[in-house]
Amino acid sequence: MREMRLKKREIQDKNILKEIIEACDVVRIGLTDAEGMFIVPVSYGYDLDDCQDRMKLTLYIHGAREGRKAEAFSLNPSVAIEMDCMHEVITGDYTCSYSYAYRSIMGTGTVRELTEKQEKIHGLTRIMQHMAPDAGIEFLPEMLERTGVYCIDVTDFTGKERKKKKDDITRGGLK
Repeated sequence: MREMRLKKREIQDKNILKEIIEACDVVRIGLTDAEGMFIVPVSYGYDLDDCQDRMKLTLYIHGAREGRKAEAFSLNPSVAIEMDCMHEVITGDYTCSYSYAYRSIMGTGTVRELTEKQEKIHGLTRIMQHMAPDAGIEFLPEMLERTGVYCIDVTDFTGKERKKKKDDITRGGLK
C-alpha cells in the first residue's frame, strides 16, 4: 500500500483504529462493473483480530443477491473501502483556511458471498451487534435463504485523523 503523504495524520495505534471502526455507521464500498466505477454506502458488522504485526479486519454486509452491487461483486471481487466519523468544520480567518476535522479508515480487500448457513448467521449477527447492539437477534430460515450476506476480507487499511488545533477550538469550535 502507498505510503501516506501526511504521515503526521496517520493513525497506527490499534486501539484508535478499533475506535474508528466501532464509531462509524457506514462503510462506502468502491466497485467496478461493465458500466464503470461506483460507490455504495452500506451498514456493516466486523471482526477485528490483532495479529502479530498488523490487524486483520473482516467486514460483513448484506443485501439483495441480484442487482448492480451483487453483479459487480461476482465480476470483480476487488473492492475499496472507506469509513469516516467525528466530523467537524474547522473555521479559519479567511475562506481557504477552513478545513475539516475527522477520523477515517481507507483500504482494499476482496469480497465473497457467504453461502453456508452458519457463516451467514455469523455475518448477520456481527452486523446487528454493530448497528443495534441491544436488539434481539433472530433469523428466520426463509430470510436467511433470500438474503445475500457478503464478507470483505480487508487486505490493507490505514487510519487517518485531522484534529482541531487549540487555536481552532478557541476560535469557536468545540463546546
